[in-house]
Amino acid sequence: MDPVRNPYAPGAGQRPPELAGRGRELDAFDIVLERVARGRPERSLVLTGLRGVGKTVLLNTLRSAAIGRLWGTGKIEARPDQSLRRPVSGALHMAIRELAPHHRDPDRVDEVLGVLKAFALRANDGNAKLRDRWAPGIDVPAARGRADSGDIEIDLVELFTDAASLATDVGTGIALFIDEMQDLSATDVSALCAACHELSQLGAPLIVVGAGLPHLPAVLSAAKSYSERLFRYARIDRLDRDAADLALGVPAEREGVDYDQEALDLLYEKSGGYPYFVQAYGKATWDHAPQTPITADDVRVAAPEAEGELAVGFFGSRFERATPAEREYMRAMAALSDDPGNDMDAAVPTSEIAISLGRKPASLSPARDALIKKGLIYSGERGTVAFTVPHFGRYLRTQPV
Repeated sequence: MDPVRNPYAPGAGQRPPELAGRGRELDAFDIVLERVARGRPERSLVLTGLRGVGKTVLLNTLRSAAIGRLWGTGKIEARPDQSLRRPVSGALHMAIRELAPHHRDPDRVDEVLGVLKAFALRANDGNAKLRDRWAPGIDVPAARGRADSGDIEIDLVELFTDAASLATDVGTGIALFIDEMQDLSATDVSALCAACHELSQLGAPLIVVGAGLPHLPAVLSAAKSYSERLFRYARIDRLDRDAADLALGVPAEREGVDYDQEALDLLYEKSGGYPYFVQAYGKATWDHAPQTPITADDVRVAAPEAEGELAVGFFGSRFERATPAEREYMRAMAALSDDPGNDMDAAVPTSEIAISLGRKPASLSPARDALIKKGLIYSGERGTVAFTVPHFGRYLRTQPV
């Protein structure tokens, strides 16, 4: 097969040639956009799931849908070491710039930009030298007395309210997309929830669309008890068999290539239906197949290459970020998840990890907490942990100690 024509695209956040199995989420978001634009009350949206299930791809696709309806949009990727104020400033600046050409009153746009600039400038440390201060790049004077108190919760509510009013003027809305949302600080999560709560009460046309790991709902709930009612949660999981077949078959058909049924059976078995793995195995299989139709033998020949690439780029790069103590903790998790009575990606009790390592649970807390902060494991329920990466336990069990 011609590798130049290979249609598959395994990559971080890279849209696959066929976005299969996400029709329900896309249709639901179209309804949200229409309802908000008509002044109907609607909740913000939170997507959760493991690494490699396509959360970022879906987030980008939802953003494209909002842009297609002439909404103002901005996107940020949360980081544990960064305050929300600066990235939100940049994202909302982009959203307002998208709305500005449709607004009849340039002075009104400048007024909101002045509030945004005041909000942004509070990101600067008062003790920082002038040369080290961040300039937000907004060419209007900063407003006074609005979104500039220094309290992120007060300021974010005021900023979102003013930005939403601008969207109301043009009959659309603003959507702020936040990837890796679980990495926001507790203070920023609380502020974001408070702002969304205020907007929902006002019926203002600004929504937040977040994406994060499976424990994100617990992070939001810990910040504000009402967050369970504030957001609409959508669990993004691996593809079912029909969707996985479409993800492989439709791009191949466009290139005049078919798959044997046995080849599709084996590809689903190998990939587990996880979108990133579907693309990785599909790409390797295409490159190794001599002709159409692609057969199960082609898959078997190509599988070691796909697995080798995943071992280095998807699994290995994450494993290398862990310290020796953290690796020991993850190996114990992997060994316990190999129990025949356990699903490979099931949560493991932390008490059992301590027993297997011959340690007291409290002594393992630093390793556990560091792994959670690095996004390698998560705690969906009290007293348990699980890998954020599908098949990570299987990978660890194949590696030499």
